[in-house]
Amino acid sequence: MNRIHWRALTAGSLLLLAVLLISREADAREKSLQEQLVGSWTLVLVDNVLPDGKRVQLYGAEPQGLLMFDGQGRYSIQILRAGRARFASSDKSQGTPEENQATVRGTNSHFGRYSVNEKERTFTFHIDHASFPNWEGTEQRRTFTLTGDELTYLVPAPTTGGTGTVGEVKWRRAK
Repeated sequence: MNRIHWRALTAGSLLLLAVLLISREADAREKSLQEQLVGSWTLVLVDNVLPDGKRVQLYGAEPQGLLMFDGQGRYSIQILRAGRARFASSDKSQGTPEENQATVRGTNSHFGRYSVNEKERTFTFHIDHASFPNWEGTEQRRTFTLTGDELTYLVPAPTTGGTGTVGEVKWRRAK
């Protein structure tokens, strides 16, 4: 009798889990791409892919970052190299040229508004301000894929790497 009860409980639990998973997938299909982007994302990788296929990890093997899309069309992105060296002085205005250079090369951030082209599966960052001043006031279009809790987009003209280099940035939905 006890064995039958556990089998029924197990079967019922598995059935409930299957229904929940199917329901979650159906919800994702019903939401627009823009609605699916809304939320917080943690950084997985930032690579430049050179014309010969070689990958360069711009922010190291374990880059740190946060990307946030809100429901009103605003976004904020921060990317940092893990393990950046601290400044010798506790005053950032007293940083040495080497410390300042390492900081600039080890960070990328910008914020502003975003828009999504559902048909082309692209979004565009409409950048208000950026740690790389050349991007301020520009629009940066990204082709993206969204698979479950993973967002990957391509940067067609990254700030480093030269002609023919493409950036690949991968994020995981924050839990």
